[in-house]
Amino acid sequence: MPTNVPARPGALDLRPLSARSVVLSLLLGTHPPELPARELARLVRGFDVGGSTLRAALSRMVAAGDLRRTDTGYRLSERLLERQGRQDDAVRPRTRAWDGDWEMVVITATGRAPAERADLRARLTGLRLAELREGVWLRPGNLARALPGDLDRVAQHYTARPDRPGRDLAAALWPLDTWSATARALLDHITGALRPADRLAAFAAVVRHLLADPVLPPELLPADWPGAELRAAYADYQGELTRDAVLRTRDVGTHPA
Repeated sequence: MPTNVPARPGALDLRPLSARSVVLSLLLGTHPPELPARELARLVRGFDVGGSTLRAALSRMVAAGDLRRTDTGYRLSERLLERQGRQDDAVRPRTRAWDGDWEMVVITATGRAPAERADLRARLTGLRLAELREGVWLRPGNLARALPGDLDRVAQHYTARPDRPGRDLAAALWPLDTWSATARALLDHITGALRPADRLAAFAAVVRHLLADPVLPPELLPADWPGAELRAAYADYQGELTRDAVLRTRDVGTHPA
C-alpha cells in the first residue's frame, strides 16, 4: 500500500519549508520549469527567504544536481523533470473509461537485494498499483498510460477480471477512508492558511497527498470522494501563484530597481 498515506485518518503531513523546498515548489509548479534569477529572488521573498539564504541554497542545489544554471536564471535538472511529470500526473491524472479490466503485475525476478526490492515496490506504488499479496500487484485498468517497458526484466503483466466485487477489492487494496479523511483535513487547513509561507507548505502537503491517490474509477470510490475537490483547490492555488508572478513582473516594469 502507499507508504505516504498517513496512518491516522486526518493526520497532516505538514513539513517546515527550507529555502530549497521553496525553490523546488516554485519550479515544480512552473511550465517550463525555469525562472530568471531576479524573478526567483522576488518570488521567494514572499515566502520569508532572504537573498543570502537563497544564494546559498541555489549554489548547493546546482552542486547537488537539482538545478542547472541557464543564461538568465535556473532550471530543474533532468532528474527532477521526472518528478515534475509525476506531480503533474498527480494533479491532472490521465484516465479513460473503465471496462472492468484490472492491470496485474507479477514479480518474476528472484535473488534481488533488499534495496532493489524496496526501489521496485516504491516504483510500483508510484504507478498506482497496490500489492494483493507478495509479488502480485493490481489496479483497475482506467489509467491512460502504458507500464514502463523495462519492467519486463523483473515482472510479467496481465489483464485480469477478478471474481471479487471491484469495490470490495479496491477497499482491501487501498486505505480509502484514511486517504479521504486526510484530504478533508487538508481542505479545511488550507482555508485557514493565510500567510504565503503557510499556504505554500499546505499545498506542498496537498501535492504529496495527491501522489498517493489511487485514481480509481468513480464506480469503485466511496461516496463523497474528495479527490476532485482537492485537485481543484490546488489548481486554484497555481492560478494564484501565476497571478502574483504576473503582478510582480508588472511592478518590475513600473518601478525599476
